[in-house]
Amino acid sequence: MATDAASNTAITEPAAVTDAEVRAEPRRFTRAVLHNRKAMVGAVILLIMVFVAVFPGLIAPYDPQATVGPPNASPSSAHLLGTTQLGQDVLSQLIWGTRLTLWVTVVVSVIATFISMIIGVTAAYIGGLTDRVLTVITDVFLILPVLPLLILLSAYLTPGVSSLIIVLTITSWAFQARQLRSQGLSVRNRDFLVAARVRGERPLYIILVEIVPTMTSLLAASFLALAVFEVGFAASLQFLGLGNSGELMWGTMLYNAQQAAALESGNPWWALAPGLAVAVMGAGFALVNYAFDEIGNPALRPVRRGKRRGRASA
Repeated sequence: MATDAASNTAITEPAAVTDAEVRAEPRRFTRAVLHNRKAMVGAVILLIMVFVAVFPGLIAPYDPQATVGPPNASPSSAHLLGTTQLGQDVLSQLIWGTRLTLWVTVVVSVIATFISMIIGVTAAYIGGLTDRVLTVITDVFLILPVLPLLILLSAYLTPGVSSLIIVLTITSWAFQARQLRSQGLSVRNRDFLVAARVRGERPLYIILVEIVPTMTSLLAASFLALAVFEVGFAASLQFLGLGNSGELMWGTMLYNAQQAAALESGNPWWALAPGLAVAVMGAGFALVNYAFDEIGNPALRPVRRGKRRGRASA
């Protein structure tokens, strides 16, 4: 009887620990953000970006497409960042461009993270031929030169936000899939998964309900890392002329400024403002990612002063 009780405890105990870890993930992330100054700065940046994207009409002083001043005007009290060659307010275009830029970044990062999760975790859990085939596909996308592939795909698609999302999604999921596969292999033979297989659970249920919740921090970190990648590459593609110049985004602002020779004509802020905005948004995502680094790596967590004094006295 004692042996049976001990064996039952050995099977059910890991599941309880795992459930507790899953429930604690939001609290752990909140504590990590609050105790990490870099993550706090990143969170503030992203919150400001979200507010600007949701309510651009409350902030922008002018209609971004309307002629409101002289062409190529220098920054002034009326136009803080000057005007374009058509007399449009650069600051208003920058504010309105935040919406589509953030939308594309978030949508592509979510879709790419989901694809990498499905492929990586499925390969790790099922193994065998499925693992080999999915690993080969992932490796092929990893070794492909990204920028030439982006240009090639964009050349055969209609310029616009939809094409931009498709191109960026296709070229950005592979690296995260390799990371998630490695994490899946590390938990593949844990007792709570063995218990789920003994109960007769389907592989899809085990992957989505048993394995994926244990990777919450890694998935969030993957999303943030992809967001840093996407915001820069989307602007790069549009700067190269592979976007739709009629859609107001930071990348199209860079393209229009380059076409109008803004720097040479003494209108640098038309080109510098969207470039700085891309850098700031990427920095916001990167700084928030520090919180997830602390969760995944205890060595990176800051040591409180009280604990330091206690260790020193000991």
